[in-house]
Amino acid sequence: MYPTSIGTHYMRCQGTLPPDVRCFTEYLRDAGYYCTNNSKEDYNLEKPGTVWDESSNKAHWKNRGEGQPFFAVFNYTISHESQIRNAIDEKDRIHDPAKARVPAYHPDTPEVRKDWAQYNDRITMMDAQCGKALKELADAGLVEDTIVIYWGDHGSGMPRSKRWPYNSGLNVPLMIHVPEKWKALAPQDYEAGGTSDRMVAFVDLAPTMLSLVGVEAPEWMQGTAFAGKLQKEAPQYSYGFRGRMDERYDMVRTVMDQRYVYLRQYMPHRVYGQHIDYMFQTPTTRVWHDLFAEGKLNADQSHFWQKKPAEELYDLQTDPDEVHNLADSPEHQAVLERMRQAHRDWVFRVRDVGFLPEAEIHARAKGGAPYTFAHSDAYPLEAIFEAAQLATSMKEADLPAIVKLLDHPDSGVRYWGATGLLCQEAAGVKAGHDALVKALGDDCGSVAIVAAEALGRFGSEDDLSKSLDLLLVKADQAKGDVFGAIAACNAIDYLDKKALPRLGEIKQLPTKPGRKAERVDGYVGRL
Repeated sequence: MYPTSIGTHYMRCQGTLPPDVRCFTEYLRDAGYYCTNNSKEDYNLEKPGTVWDESSNKAHWKNRGEGQPFFAVFNYTISHESQIRNAIDEKDRIHDPAKARVPAYHPDTPEVRKDWAQYNDRITMMDAQCGKALKELADAGLVEDTIVIYWGDHGSGMPRSKRWPYNSGLNVPLMIHVPEKWKALAPQDYEAGGTSDRMVAFVDLAPTMLSLVGVEAPEWMQGTAFAGKLQKEAPQYSYGFRGRMDERYDMVRTVMDQRYVYLRQYMPHRVYGQHIDYMFQTPTTRVWHDLFAEGKLNADQSHFWQKKPAEELYDLQTDPDEVHNLADSPEHQAVLERMRQAHRDWVFRVRDVGFLPEAEIHARAKGGAPYTFAHSDAYPLEAIFEAAQLATSMKEADLPAIVKLLDHPDSGVRYWGATGLLCQEAAGVKAGHDALVKALGDDCGSVAIVAAEALGRFGSEDDLSKSLDLLLVKADQAKGDVFGAIAACNAIDYLDKKALPRLGEIKQLPTKPGRKAERVDGYVGRL
């Protein structure tokens, strides 16, 4: 299932699955398979206890019963983002930094070249680790009876790859080996040593694993099987997304076909490269940011540190680094319209809950699964979606209509009204000043927080005082909602020097929530 349909699209979070949804390995176990995971469990949801027969750094298919079929996962973390900055001894280096390919969006500096070379070193080391796993199969005489699938979880750990729904972040390796004995289960266009142009996404993996063992995928699964007895026709598009990344909120949706990448930016008022503590631990990130601050980058290299347009369109055939935005190109308007429609169709097909702010998702779910309320009248998606399109149009002519959104009975629509005025900065606050002041008292905290940021940044001194009063209350996670606190702390941060008179109060804010908050309890402290 797409994380945007079950509310697990934030990095990181702890989502809740609807009662009738099971992990695919539970179906495999029902079919008699011994299922193991070795060993990472970086799930954005509560793990049911019946997912694995064993999940640990000791888990292995060798521990199964005699003759029992198995499904075994081995995770290799040596190529993880953290390993790019975990220095390798010079004597152990494999790739020459001078020969590293530096993408057009990165500055060509010794630090960047060193990081790219080390990333390639880590990939080579990981390849050797995979080879050991394959040798175990060979030593056990299981090569001819084992289908092997290798994939990565995202693009490189370099900035503007991981965490970003460009092709640079979404394009991952996928390699499949099907023994001759089981060739009937291979993808339709399978050829040993060959390649396939089929569009494949992570949501396709679960139904594919079920198809390989002859189990029909349940209707709620949103992917399509690309191998096995029950494989389906290839989809035309693949989809991506970005939500909160650690302590920073953002919202992006992506559509890709065989050639083009379309991005819809729903927080265009934020720069691409918001300061994420973990990302800034990578030397490339810091050097890249510093060079931008010093005015030493060209336009393509500067892009990441600037605000976003509402829409982006890239041609991977002519622009593999995705630096030439074609959204305003007259020759590409038909493509833009097609991709825009594909985005809309996908949002409504999966009932994307991300058009509500994170705190509001939890408020409406009331302890249950976001997927459940998203398929009910509690989520008027069409009205909220259209409000989001209007609010992020970045057109001053739309301001009167955006102001009216703040009078809507649904808080999701009001949230986009406040966001739309914030996006247009001083012009937005001038057009909707009174409505924003009223919104400070909105019963939805997410609406009030956005209104406070808009007034605090672009309003009067009196507006700033009232806004900071509200934001400091909302930022106290010991008394309120942790997601609201993260949002409020971000708003205070974007007030920049205007918040300095209240620095003492800001420093007194609790860095831990008042109640247990799985996987998010450290983010306010980072801010």
